[in-house]
Amino acid sequence: MIELNPFIIFLAAIFTNNMIFANFLGMCSYIAVSNEIPTALGLGQAVTFVLAITSVINYLIYDYILVPLQLEYLRFIVFIVSIAAIVQLLEMVLERYLPNLYYALGIFLPLITVNCAILGVSLFMIIREYTFMQSIGFSIGSGIGWTLAIVALAGIRQRIKNAPIPKGLEGPGITLIITGLMALAFVGFSGIVQIQ
Repeated sequence: MIELNPFIIFLAAIFTNNMIFANFLGMCSYIAVSNEIPTALGLGQAVTFVLAITSVINYLIYDYILVPLQLEYLRFIVFIVSIAAIVQLLEMVLERYLPNLYYALGIFLPLITVNCAILGVSLFMIIREYTFMQSIGFSIGSGIGWTLAIVALAGIRQRIKNAPIPKGLEGPGITLIITGLMALAFVGFSGIVQIQ
C-alpha cells in the first residue's frame, strides 16, 4: 500500500472527497446557514477550526489511550465529548470577542457539536488508518472544502433570491438542486486526486 502524502489528502478532502459533495455529511447546517455569505463564511471558519482541533485531540486519544487500553469501542462517545468541549470553548470565545458573528450564527453554533461532518472526519481518519500528519491534512482540507461548499451555496442563493423560482422548488428544493449541480461540478476534479 502506497502511503499518501498529507498534502494530497488535504487537496482531495477539499475537492474530490468533499464532505458535502462526496459524503453528504454536514448537510443540516449547510442548508440552514447558507443564506448570506458572511454568516456562511463565519460558520465555515468555525467548522474548520473545530475539525482541526478535534481531529488532533481524537487522534491522540484514540492512538495513545483507547487502543493501548483496548477500549476502541468507546471511540464514538469519546469523540463526541471532545467535539462538544471544543465547540463550547469556541462558543465562549466568539461570544466574547466576535459578538456579531456569535449572534448571526445563533442556534447553529452549538449545533456544530452534532455536525456529522466533524464526527465523520474523526471516524474516517481511523477507518483509513491515517498517520498524524495525514489526519491533520484531512481534517483541515475537509473544513476548507466544507467552507468552500457553504460559501458557494450562499453566493448562489443570494444571486437567485429575487429570481422567479416555481413555488414547489422554493427554499430547500432549489437548494438541493443547486447542491446536486455543484456536486456534479466537483466530480470533474476526480481525475486529479482520489483517496479511499
